[in-house]
Order: sequence, then C-alpha cells, then structure tokens
Amino acid sequence: MRLLIAEDDAPLAGFLRKGFESESYAVDVAKNGTEAEELAGLYPYDALIMDWNLPGRDGISALRGIRENKSGVPVLMLTARNRIEDRVQALDCGADDYLMKPFSFAELSARVRALMRRGRTPLDTRLQVDDLVLDRLEHRVERSGRPIELTSKEFALLEYLMRNAGRRITRAMIIEHVWSITFDTSTNVVDVYINYLRKKVDEGAQRKLIHTVRGVGYELSAHPEQTC
Repeated sequence: MRLLIAEDDAPLAGFLRKGFESESYAVDVAKNGTEAEELAGLYPYDALIMDWNLPGRDGISALRGIRENKSGVPVLMLTARNRIEDRVQALDCGADDYLMKPFSFAELSARVRALMRRGRTPLDTRLQVDDLVLDRLEHRVERSGRPIELTSKEFALLEYLMRNAGRRITRAMIIEHVWSITFDTSTNVVDVYINYLRKKVDEGAQRKLIHTVRGVGYELSAHPEQTC
C-alpha cells in the first residue's frame, strides 16, 4: 500500500510517516499543496492524507485540482478546523473523510483502511502468485497455507514485487517505491532485503518465486524467463 501525506508540520509528518511505515505502508510526504497535487498525478496512491492549512496552495485547492484531474484516490482531510461549515466544504470539494486535530493515530489508521476498503473489491486487497498469498489490508502473508512473518519493510517490498509480478523491476524502482528515496548505487539495501525475503518465502519451497535478472534487478514470478 502506498500513501501520500500532505503536511507542512515536519514533526507531525515524521510521526505519521513512522506510524504508517510500521504498518507496512510505503509513504511519501508533500510539504505543500502544489507538491501534493503533482505527486497525486504521478503515482497510483492507495490513499491521501491532506492537511487543510498547507502553505501556498492550500489543501482544499489542491484537492480540487486532484479531483479535476479525474483522480479517484481516497482522500482524508486532516485539520484543526472544527466548524460544521468547514467539514461540509471539505466533503463537497472531494474529501472522502474528515478528521480533526488532535487525533488518535489508531483512529486515523483505521479510517484510512476503511477508505481503501470502500473503493476496492475483495480481489483488490488480495494478491496471489502461485501458492503465495498476500492480504494488503490485513497485512498477512502465507505460502501453501503456511503463515510467513515479515517486518514492515519486507512486507512493503514483497507487496511491490507481487503487484508487478512477471515484470522485471530495477533496484532503483524498488528503493524509490519502498524506501521513498533516490537510488544510491553504493547501497546494497535492496539486495539485503531481497535475501531476507528469499529465506522466508522461497526457502524449502518446490518453486522459487523471487529471481535475480542479471543486469536489471529482480522479478517475482512462478515462470520467469531468462533469470537466475
């Protein structure tokens, strides 16, 4: 699952990023409305958390732009504004939910999950490749009925590989999506986490699903071509 958080309060944005990453989400942060609108147009987010009082282009203006671009991403408006008129305006401008500050992270997380469930069919929340099954909302993974315990980063990495099953994925693509940073050729973090996944997902299985593609990166597939 990939979230966009539009929040200019750096400590709050960091708190939200850490909280959602601990729940296996890939998280991007926008510091203003213009950046949020641009990112929402570039990437297929599962949900967007939008602060109202963003600098420059405020949250409501950015939300209007996102909806004008025909984006159906679920949006939760997060703000200290408590007037009924404000809530009505946010919902009329395209917000799917509204949560006032201060808030409980547990409630925010539950509301985000509810928003994603509303916009998806059951099949959308469940990824399967061969006998490997991943439930995106319940954060469960099993292979041939055997539960597999993964860390939040391992889960996010496996979800990304499964969403792109049969496709060759570069290390740069993985690190940008899962770690939300620019790829550094000197880092081996992707290879390290791929090895973690192989031990948990492929070790002891009749068919290997995670494959190295020489000169490219990796591919998750039950029937890979020209991989090793």
